[in-house]
Amino acid sequence: MTRAIALIIDDEPDIRELLDITLQRMGIDTRSAGNVAEAMQQLGSQEFDLCLADMRLPDGDGITIVRHIAQHHPQTPVAMITAHGNMDTAIEALKAGAFDFVSKPVDLPVLRRLVETALRLRNDDPMGRDGSVTSESDLLGKSTAMQNIRSMIDKLARSQAPVFVSGESGTGKELASRLIHRNGPRSDKPFVAVNCGAIPGELMESELFGHIKGSFTGAIHDKEGLFQVADGGTLFLDEVADLPLSMQVKLLRAIQEKSIRPIGGAEEIKVDVRLISASHKDMNAMVANGEFRQDLFYRIHVIELNMPPLRDRREDIPLMIDHILERISHDSGVSKPRIDRAALKALYEHTYPGNVRELENILERACALCEDNLIQATDLGLNGSGNAPQPSTVPEGDLESQLASIERVLIERALDETGWNRTAAAKNLGLTLRSLRYRMEKLGLDQNEPESSTETDK
Repeated sequence: MTRAIALIIDDEPDIRELLDITLQRMGIDTRSAGNVAEAMQQLGSQEFDLCLADMRLPDGDGITIVRHIAQHHPQTPVAMITAHGNMDTAIEALKAGAFDFVSKPVDLPVLRRLVETALRLRNDDPMGRDGSVTSESDLLGKSTAMQNIRSMIDKLARSQAPVFVSGESGTGKELASRLIHRNGPRSDKPFVAVNCGAIPGELMESELFGHIKGSFTGAIHDKEGLFQVADGGTLFLDEVADLPLSMQVKLLRAIQEKSIRPIGGAEEIKVDVRLISASHKDMNAMVANGEFRQDLFYRIHVIELNMPPLRDRREDIPLMIDHILERISHDSGVSKPRIDRAALKALYEHTYPGNVRELENILERACALCEDNLIQATDLGLNGSGNAPQPSTVPEGDLESQLASIERVLIERALDETGWNRTAAAKNLGLTLRSLRYRMEKLGLDQNEPESSTETDK
């Protein structure tokens, strides 16, 4: 395998020498630059597998380099070298596109782990230089919103910046977080998820940071905290808004120092985790009301990924219904149930305050209640609130186009399943052949018909 090449940008010769020796011992060739101008010249002459850039340079700052690399060399991870304790600078660099940061004086074990993680992007990157690793099967939906989410996940996977995943309950925040981890250089390390709202406040510190035997009543043995369990991987803090204020202070320190101290421990333990947080609550309002620390929110909210509610991407509902029914039938060992038009229309018009999770629950119940393996509207249990779209979510006059989208999906699926035999497709759809031909012509599907397709009842 070709040796990796790193670019070291620092105006202090002794720092450049230290980094050069460290990287050479790791089998990495290096090039050096003492200022922004030299760095730009080097970046213009060859490609690098990694860049280490000091924040303060004689003719500019490292943020300029970070932005240049993000724009012109997006596949090259760049790590910022910052002054000790200067988290504001580190956050600014991460927002600009830096892969990670390391503080002066440089802790060599920390640097080595950072470099190893960065180089995995080159050695283990399944998407190559131009492709995408997050497919529609990972996050269902053909809507523009979901295409944007998948693209954003691919970008976030290549960074180590803290991510805050926002969105209503049931929108898939944990799934998106797992995909960020799976598609990144830490995929071979643990993904540890913890629901901050499910742990009693008095046990939170022990859960996150661990404890030493005898440190409190009931501590009968040493226990690793979740930060240590996730070391090298990703720690997902779900419902982070539920953290007690006392724990918010300790979490802030762990993030800033990249180290934790177990309860009863005398020394701090270095930890290397990618932090992803999530909440369905309005965090800005909580900060304004003093319910969540502003400095902690600033640290965990470096990049936001907002998961759209299901009512804002209704064109994905037919695809999701089909996928969920397929899964339910597979898990239960029965044939996949059919769904009649009235039920499909009701599902399409529902406002889904519980989003994808609610759709799954509705279909689970419907499968259990339906007769003759046919789901009807009465099986859905949608007589309560949320059964009709509100004017604010479905524009007036838009229903016809949305129903046409559902009709197109169902007809295309039936045609694909029958090899575009329109007679068989019409039978599966419960239509006459004449009706199917009319609908295909109206939707423009007759123009997409393969030459090998058949129609036995002209």
